[in-house]
Order: sequence, then C-alpha cells, then structure tokens
Amino acid sequence: MTTKNQSNAKESHATKTTSAVAKNAVTKKTSKADNAVQKPSKTVSLADAATEKSSKKDKSKKIKMIRDSYTMPESDYTKLAVLKKRCLEAGIHVKKSELVRAGIIRLSKLTNAALLNAVEQVEILKTGRPAKS
Repeated sequence: MTTKNQSNAKESHATKTTSAVAKNAVTKKTSKADNAVQKPSKTVSLADAATEKSSKKDKSKKIKMIRDSYTMPESDYTKLAVLKKRCLEAGIHVKKSELVRAGIIRLSKLTNAALLNAVEQVEILKTGRPAKS
C-alpha cells in the first residue's frame, strides 16, 4: 500500500467511525425523546405543592415532649378516672395527660386572684417518693 492509499484508508476509517458515533448519538437522543413521550409527566397543582411544603415545615417543627411523674392523692386520681368516663360517655376518648393539660390551659386563662384561689384549694403534699412498706 502506498502512502496516499494509507492516508485515504485512515480518513475513510475516521469518517466511518465519526458517522457511527453520530448515528449512536442520534439514536440515543431519539430514544430519550421517545421515553419522555411515553412517560406521563407528573403535574402538581399549586395547592398540592403548598400542602407538601407545609407538611415538610410541620415535620421540622416537632414539639419537644417532656416526660415527668407526679404524686397525687388517691381522691384526685379518682377524679381523673371520673372525668375520663364522662368524656367517654360524650363520645371522646381522652388520656389522663390530656385532662391534666386541659386543666393547665384553663388555669392559664384565669386572673391572678382566681388562680391563687384555685391553688389554695389544692392540698399540699410531701414531695418525694413514698416510703417502701
């Protein structure tokens, strides 16, 4: 093979390779376009987007819960049971902690004089755990 024939063969091979690469690129672009047509696009309304954003904000603003224990007379504990039963009769299931929190909400809305009057009616207890028998 002469030098001229070798260079023509190289150019021919390069042209074939380039055209093969171009064909593959066109084929890939076409297949991506076909896939885009075949897949239904997900449309999100503004209300849905707002709901998603607010739910993400709600998750990030978790309320810190504090676990605590209290000592109370048996009569007050019985009153909690009676209040729970009254709520059940009204069709509302309520927990003891929810009743205590409802009481706190009501107390927080009282005037200072009414609050002090309510606190004076509560029996003062000895703090700490009861002694083991």
